Amino acid sequence: MNSIKRNTLKKLSSLVGLGLASNWPMESFAQSNTVKVGVILPLSGANAQFGVNSKQGVELVADEINASGGLKGLGGAKISLEIADSTSTPNNAATIAQRLIAENNCCAILGAFASSLTLAISEVTERRGIPLITMSYSDQLTSRGFKNVFQVTPKGSVIGKAQFNFAHDLSGGIAKTNKIAIMYEDTAFGTSTATGIRNAAKEAGVEIVMDEAYPLGITDVTPLVNKLRASKAQVVFPVSYLNDSLLIVRALRQQKISIPIVGGSAGYVIPDFAKALGEYADGVLSICSANYDLDTSFTEKYRKRFNTFMVHEALEHAVSMDVLAQTINSTKSAKPEDISKALRTLTFTDGWAKTMTNGKVKFDESGLNTFADPVMVQWQKNELVTVWPQKYAKGKFLDKVN
Repeated sequence: MNSIKRNTLKKLSSLVGLGLASNWPMESFAQSNTVKVGVILPLSGANAQFGVNSKQGVELVADEINASGGLKGLGGAKISLEIADSTSTPNNAATIAQRLIAENNCCAILGAFASSLTLAISEVTERRGIPLITMSYSDQLTSRGFKNVFQVTPKGSVIGKAQFNFAHDLSGGIAKTNKIAIMYEDTAFGTSTATGIRNAAKEAGVEIVMDEAYPLGITDVTPLVNKLRASKAQVVFPVSYLNDSLLIVRALRQQKISIPIVGGSAGYVIPDFAKALGEYADGVLSICSANYDLDTSFTEKYRKRFNTFMVHEALEHAVSMDVLAQTINSTKSAKPEDISKALRTLTFTDGWAKTMTNGKVKFDESGLNTFADPVMVQWQKNELVTVWPQKYAKGKFLDKVN
């Protein structure tokens, strides 16, 4: 072994001893033929379908960039997606993040849909100085002073507030509501969103006659439905992922409880919701952080490839991937520290950023996208139509859908 190789190995060995070896390969990013991007998502377990949708959004954009010549700022380097299954367990998500960063030298991490998973991952990425770009909702993500977390969506309390206010603004019986019910899963996502609903209702002087948390993965919603019926609520605001949303809406419809349902995104805005519920889905409203009909010139690419409309988590993960690519091209660097620094200064007005509300993405010092606004959507004949606010609406709110 020659002296140069011995010195190099000696240097690396010293770094390992100091716990700094994970930072040493970062110098090689700009010279590599590929740029590795970590993607951590729940690809198995209760939230697997959301994970699959999100993965498809990332893959769509990465494939698009690679097919058009790669990352121009790095001489055409290709994006290599390092995809890992977080399952639906926070502890496992954190372990996966540690392994993915250590073994793959990823320049950034995208994920992980569910806020509880993303919070666990963010603790790892922050310690390692790796940018994490997410569409998860939890307020905690951008309220801890972290310098490497970037949230492309509005935070959960803002979404929850809009869930109430937008429904309260719409025409018909909803506008005259003075008693509401809130039911939400007791996760970071559910709690943040319910807080927003609760605060908005109190500001409007509307009585909350039911405010009930329940465990994720509930199997019997009968007690919730009975309590709702007894509460005399005029509108119900459920916040849940898919399986829970199906149980709740099916039970309400079957028991002829006809009050308006205003869902909290997640399980209420996924194609499987309408497929599973059929006509029971028609007319259901939901808040959402974005919707495919805001810019179909981009989102129809997803429909063409995957034979369904582009759900919001796929869209926002596509935005995350494209924002990352634009940052790398702008800085001509794939070093994590350069990416994080640039993400806090750039304004993104081109590419997939156009599909978000206001057509742009700009992160503040906390990492929150300052241009992100929620929208209200409604199921109308198996399509999800943006109906409010008026400046974003692509169709009319229908009090009854035939």
